[in-house]
Amino acid sequence: MFYLAAVPLVATLGWTVWALGQPAGSTELSTSPGARSANPALNQSVTWVEQLGLTIDLRFDGFSGLMLCLIAGIGTLVFVYARSYFHAGPKLGRTAAILLTFAGAMVGLVLADNLFALFLFWELTSVTSFLLIGTDDERAGPRAAAVQALLITGGGGLAMLAGFVLLGQAAGTYTMSEILADPPSGTVVNVALVLVLLGALTKSAQAPFHSWLPGAMAAPTPISAYLHSATMVKAGVYLVARFSPAFATVGVWRWTVVTAGLVTMLLGGYRSLRQHDIKLLLAYGTVSQLGLMMVLFGIGTPEATFAGCLVILAHGMYKASLFMTVGIIDHETGTRDLRRLAGLGRRWPLVLTSAAVVAASMAGIPPTLGFIAKEEALAAFDGATPGRWLVLAGVVVGSILTVAYSARFVWGAFGPADPHHGLERRLVGEDAPMPKLRFTLPAQVLAVLTLVCGIAPVLVSGIVDDAFEGLWFEPPEEPVSLWHGFTLALGLSVLVLAAGAALWFVRDRVEQFQNRVPDLPSSQHGYERTLKGVLATADAVTGVTQSGSLPVYLSVILVTMVALPSAALLGGAAIPTLTFADSPMQVVVGVAMVVCAVAAAVARRRFSAVLLVGAIGYGMAALFVIQGAPDLAITQLLIETLGVVIFVLVIRYLPDEFPKAPFRGAQTFRVVLAVAVGIFVFGFTMLAVGARNVAPIAGEYVEKSVPEGGGKNVVNVIVVDFRGFDTMGEITVLAVAALGVASIVRAGRRRGGDGTNDDVSVAPTDGDGARVPTAEGADA
Repeated sequence: MFYLAAVPLVATLGWTVWALGQPAGSTELSTSPGARSANPALNQSVTWVEQLGLTIDLRFDGFSGLMLCLIAGIGTLVFVYARSYFHAGPKLGRTAAILLTFAGAMVGLVLADNLFALFLFWELTSVTSFLLIGTDDERAGPRAAAVQALLITGGGGLAMLAGFVLLGQAAGTYTMSEILADPPSGTVVNVALVLVLLGALTKSAQAPFHSWLPGAMAAPTPISAYLHSATMVKAGVYLVARFSPAFATVGVWRWTVVTAGLVTMLLGGYRSLRQHDIKLLLAYGTVSQLGLMMVLFGIGTPEATFAGCLVILAHGMYKASLFMTVGIIDHETGTRDLRRLAGLGRRWPLVLTSAAVVAASMAGIPPTLGFIAKEEALAAFDGATPGRWLVLAGVVVGSILTVAYSARFVWGAFGPADPHHGLERRLVGEDAPMPKLRFTLPAQVLAVLTLVCGIAPVLVSGIVDDAFEGLWFEPPEEPVSLWHGFTLALGLSVLVLAAGAALWFVRDRVEQFQNRVPDLPSSQHGYERTLKGVLATADAVTGVTQSGSLPVYLSVILVTMVALPSAALLGGAAIPTLTFADSPMQVVVGVAMVVCAVAAAVARRRFSAVLLVGAIGYGMAALFVIQGAPDLAITQLLIETLGVVIFVLVIRYLPDEFPKAPFRGAQTFRVVLAVAVGIFVFGFTMLAVGARNVAPIAGEYVEKSVPEGGGKNVVNVIVVDFRGFDTMGEITVLAVAALGVASIVRAGRRRGGDGTNDDVSVAPTDGDGARVPTAEGADA
C-alpha cells in the first residue's frame, strides 16, 4: 500500500528535477515603474468559481522547486520506511491515503499563487495533520494532541485568511506574485501583515504557539518524520520567506518575526536538553531549528535569505533521518527513554553511523551539509542589519544548545548507560534484534546525502541558487561552498562546537540545574487554561441563550428581527402614497380580521383562540377574492383549514384554558414586543413597496404566457411552467403536512378489544399538567 502511494511522489520528484533544469516558461510579470521585476517562472491558471472571479493560479519557481524536492524526495523515503514500520491492520490503507493527501496538499501549497488557493491547501494540511496525529484514535492522548494541533493551527489559519482579504483588497489583486512584485502600503496593510504572521507563526510552531508540535509526537514516527520535521511545519517558514523580501521593512514585520524566532530557538533548545524521550528531544530540537529559519527569513536580507534556503534543505535531510532512527529504536526495543537505552551502538553499527552523521549535520560539524548551512547563517549578520549583534548573539547561543542536544541524542540512544540517571531501571539494547536493511535504508540514504552534499556542495548549489533567485529575483553573490577561508563565521562555528561540547560534558550538572529551576508558565499550560476558559464561557453563554424556553428563543429572534433592520429603515427610505381601501368590502373584511386578532390575543380558551386565528386566515382569503385572485384564495383556504385541523388535534391533549397568571413584567415585555413586531412588519412592507425601482415581473409573465408557456391562463402557466420547481416543493410540503396530520389522527386513537377504534380518553389537566378530578370521577 505504501509503495503504491509513493508512486505519485516519485513522479513529482522527477517532474521537479526536470522543471528545474528547464528555462523559465512564462513572460515576466508586468510591474509598475520602480517596482522589482519578477523573474520568469512556470505559470498555470485554472478557473475555480467563474462567477466570483476565483481562479487557482499555480506558479513554479526555484523556491517552489526546493520545497517540492523536500516534499517529494523525503516523502518517497518516508513511504518506503512506513512499509516496514507499520504492521498490517485495517487502518493501514487509511493512513497511507491520508498521508498521500497531505503530500498533495503540501504540493498545492508551495505552488499556489492565489491567496485563496494557498489558504485552501493550507487548511487541508491542518485537517490531514489532525487525522494523522489521531491515527491511534482509541487512545485519549493522540486524540487530545490532534485537537490541540487543529485548534492552534486552524485559529492561526483563520487570522491569516483575514489578512489575505485585507492585503488583496489593498493591492487590488489576490495573485501573490503580483502583490510581492508591487507591494502595497498603509495601515490596512500593516494590520493584514500581522494577521498573516499569526498564521505563519502558529503553523511553524513559534513561541508562544509551539506547544502543539511536541504534543503531535503522539503520532506514529513516519508521520512525525514527514509532517512535523520536514514538510508541514515549514509551511509558515515558506510563507515568511515569500513575503519577507517585499515586506521585511514594513510595519512590525521584521522584528516580530525575528523576536519570535529567537525566543523559539532558545526555548526549544533549552527544553530539548530536559527530555528523556528521544522523540520529544528531537521535537523540541525541531522547534528550535524552525526558530532559526524564521530569524533568517524574517531579517529579509539577501544574505540571510540565502542561508535560510540552505538551512531548509539541510534540516529536511538530517531531521527526517533522525526521526526515522527514533522509529527504528522504538520499533525494535519498545522504548524511547534514553535512561533505559544502553549498548545499541555496538549492536547496530550501521544505524549508529548514519545517526551520528545526521546528528553531526544538525550540530553543524564539518564536512556535513548542516555545517555549511550553519556557517552561512552565522555569516548572514555581517551586513548593516539593525540590531545584528544582538540577533547574532541569540543565534550563537541557540546553536550551542543545538550541539549539546545533538550529542545528548547520540549518546543517549547509542552509548552506554549514564551513571547519573541511575541503574535501577531495566536497560535494553544489548539484546535488541537487528533491524532489517529495508527498514534502516531510508534513514541511511539521507545520512549519505547530507555527507556527500557537504563534501561536494556543488550537488545542491544549483537548487539553492534557484531557490534564492525565486525569492530575490537575482542570483546570489557567492555559490555554496564548504570553505570560505578564515572568517568571523568560521570562528563562531568553532566557538559554538566547543561550547556545545562543554555543555554536554557537564550534562549532569545542567540537568540538576534544570530540575532546581521552578517551573515557569509554559505554552502548554497557557493552551490548557485558554481552552478551559473558552469552554467555561461557552457553557455560561449556552446556559443563558439555550435555556430550553420557547418564549425566550422567540423573543431573541423577534428582537433581533426588529432591532437590526430598523436602524437601516429609519434612515429615510421613501414611503409610497397609500390608499385606505379600494372598496367598502375591504374595510369590512379588514375590521373583522382586526377584531379576530384582538379577540385571539385575549381569549382564555385554547379552542376559541384556534378558531379566531383560523378566522383571520379566512379573512385573508376573502381579501384575495376581492382583489381578483381566486387561485390564491383557494390555496389560503386549504392551508388555513389544514392548520386549524392540526391545532384542534393537538389541543385535545392540552388543558381547555390557558393558565392564569398575574400581569407582570414578562407579560409587559411580550406585549411591547408584539406591538413592535407588528409596527415593524407594517413599516417594512410599506418601505419595501416604495423601494421598488424596476417594473414588476407580472407584465413579463403575461407577455410570455402564450409564446413560451402555451397557455392563456397566466396563473396556471406560472405554477406549472415558469415556477414548476416551486410548485413541486409546495406539493411536497402539503404531502408532508398531510402525512403529519394522518399520524396525529392515528396516534389519537387506539384499537379496542373488539377490533373497533375507540377514542382515547384523556383526563383534563391544570396549567401545571396535574390531573383535575372530573365530575364523573367525583361521583364514582
